[in-house]
Amino acid sequence: MQILVDADAFPKDIQEIVFRAVERVRIPMILVSNKRVKHPHSELISRIMVGEGPDVADDKIVELVQDGDLVITADIPLASRVIDKGAFAIDPRGELYTKSNVKHRLAMRDLMKELRQEGEITGGPSAFSRRNVQSFANEFDKFLTKHIFKRV
Repeated sequence: MQILVDADAFPKDIQEIVFRAVERVRIPMILVSNKRVKHPHSELISRIMVGEGPDVADDKIVELVQDGDLVITADIPLASRVIDKGAFAIDPRGELYTKSNVKHRLAMRDLMKELRQEGEITGGPSAFSRRNVQSFANEFDKFLTKHIFKRV
């Protein structure tokens, strides 16, 4: 198992939680982005920089992800693609995407996008909060507990 991160939009408050967990449970992690992302020096953490363009980083993550891996992303279409490959995905706000909920979330995303384009609603998601950080930490810890210790 490895952790792949859609690192172009990887909140700083979440980074520390993930970096510490990677060291604690000794899981390799790959940060995929189209810009330079700072990370602690560790044999477990690597970085792949991809070219600019829509979905270039997403496509690289889908190429690398394997059954049982975890992807950290706020991108619901990417989450859907990795789940289709047998991996797991978690949103930085703490939502674990599963086969049973990702298609619904994708449909809701598309509906909201359409409503924004038509001017029916304005704005986007609420600001990232301490509550989001706590939700992520809790869900991430539950995931690691369930999936890491299952393989020991």
